[in-house]
Amino acid sequence: MSFQSGFVSILGKPNAGKSTLLNALVGEKLAIVSPKVQTTRHRIKAFLNSEGYQIIFSDTPGIIEPQYKLHEKMMRQVKNAMEDADVALLVYDATDQQPQEAQAFFSQLRLKVPALLLVNKTDACPEAVWQAAVQHFTEAGSYHAVIPVSALKGQGLDVLLQQLLALVPEGAPFFDSEDLSDLPTRFFVSELIREKIFELYHQEIPYQSTVLVQEFQEKTTLTKIRADIIVHRDTQKSIIIGEKGSMIRELGTRSRQAIEQFLGRKVFLELFVKVRPRWRDQDVFLREYGYE
Repeated sequence: MSFQSGFVSILGKPNAGKSTLLNALVGEKLAIVSPKVQTTRHRIKAFLNSEGYQIIFSDTPGIIEPQYKLHEKMMRQVKNAMEDADVALLVYDATDQQPQEAQAFFSQLRLKVPALLLVNKTDACPEAVWQAAVQHFTEAGSYHAVIPVSALKGQGLDVLLQQLLALVPEGAPFFDSEDLSDLPTRFFVSELIREKIFELYHQEIPYQSTVLVQEFQEKTTLTKIRADIIVHRDTQKSIIIGEKGSMIRELGTRSRQAIEQFLGRKVFLELFVKVRPRWRDQDVFLREYGYE
């Protein structure tokens, strides 16, 4: 019996629902989710394992025009994912109602592998709207298949998997069948904290902050974690902390609960806020914070 193994890159504009799609496909929350754009900064590889196949999905940052060195590194990850891919999943947000613009955008990617076009968020708009988008992309004739899905509701994913298995090549698995990702636990912990920053704070704070896990110790009864929240300015530090520490306590509580759910054990979490001016434009900081 033959085995299939291949890389599938998830591509699209910010806020198309790529991270929700990744989580739904592998059945685990590996990518953080927020209604705000540009939540994803790293390429996250997640593995879907079965007796007959291993599919390595890559959730990539939303494709944007870079404004900072951070953005340049994010777009480099998108480029790497496209180069590695055996199949591309192009995700279109049906609520945008701009299929012509999306078609022009996807055409510019100049993909060299088969592409499946996913009309996502069918649960969030009238059927006539997403059906019109499906028809538009189908008539474009650029895709192996056009599939309406709701990543949030898990709808259409069975059809998507069937189409993927028709395209993923035969080959030995690249990773152990027990693994869900090739990224360390520290990475997912930092991402969960960053997700709560997106939930709690507004305006520039989520975009001008990042999280670095400095300590991760698994003890007998709990896991001890110490993490730094990096911001640009002292005023942002004050906002993160809040009046009499109210905001950072809330951030700590929400983050700890999310991390405990992810790890399946008790967590002792300490959060500290540090100011690093213009960290998004300085290579030395970007490398330290995991942006290669």
